[in-house]
Amino acid sequence: MKLSGVMPALVTPFDKNGDIDFKAFETHMTNLRAAGVSGWVPCGSSGEYNLMSDEERVEVLKFVKDFAKEGETLIAGTNAPHTKGVIANTLKAKELGYHAVLLATPFYTKPTDAELLNHFRAVLDQTGMNIVLYSYPDKDGIEISFDLMDALADDPRIIGIKESSGSLQRAIGIAARYKDRIQLVSGSDDIALDFMFWGADSWICGPANCMGKAVCDLDRTFRSGNLNAAKAKMATLYKAMNILESGKFVQKLKYGCELQGTPVGECRMPLGPLTDEEKAAFREAMEPILNWS
Repeated sequence: MKLSGVMPALVTPFDKNGDIDFKAFETHMTNLRAAGVSGWVPCGSSGEYNLMSDEERVEVLKFVKDFAKEGETLIAGTNAPHTKGVIANTLKAKELGYHAVLLATPFYTKPTDAELLNHFRAVLDQTGMNIVLYSYPDKDGIEISFDLMDALADDPRIIGIKESSGSLQRAIGIAARYKDRIQLVSGSDDIALDFMFWGADSWICGPANCMGKAVCDLDRTFRSGNLNAAKAKMATLYKAMNILESGKFVQKLKYGCELQGTPVGECRMPLGPLTDEEKAAFREAMEPILNWS
């Protein structure tokens, strides 16, 4: 399974009552499709999966699957704090027709490499699903190590790793060490162009929610071979990307959607709203992106 293009790590729209707003969801995804995304990644961390019930997560997965067209890649976030939960979530995604699942390390427990190996093998053995690993040590407290990837790399169902450590050295190491075995997927948005240089053909991208046209344009420009233009576009995107990485990531994604004219509501508690100062700084950084040509 070859991954390519920009796949938004979808936010989950909520209405004023805090319920999932599927009408806003449809409008949001319609605009992202027009921008040129290649697939969909619901129920990841940008989608506030940890703040939703199991029933709500299934509703979101089903909605996104029903919206998707043939040829659009479907990757479901199926993470949980325990292996049994991951297996149950993954089997539901498989039943719905997803092509792969995105799996970070189980949160809170901080398992060892040996425990993680048993965890991922249990998911593989009991579901048979393709897995995109997700390494985000700042959020999960654990880095998916090279030793762990070495142990998994020859299983063809481990198709890629979304690398969100922010370390270009890690990305280069993955690209070199696992060539033709584990695909490097960009997950460090403010250095996404560097990932592309090192062989990342796909980008599971939270900022695509509010920068869809711009990030898809960057991806196409790089693929066309116009590296100077790609560098200039990354420079334009960088300030807003960097502000996103400074904290309140999902709140800023949702505010960015509002700035684009496709409001998706607020985040669920315990996540709180942005301050006026945070909104002003992000709005200023978004100006050239809102007017992307």
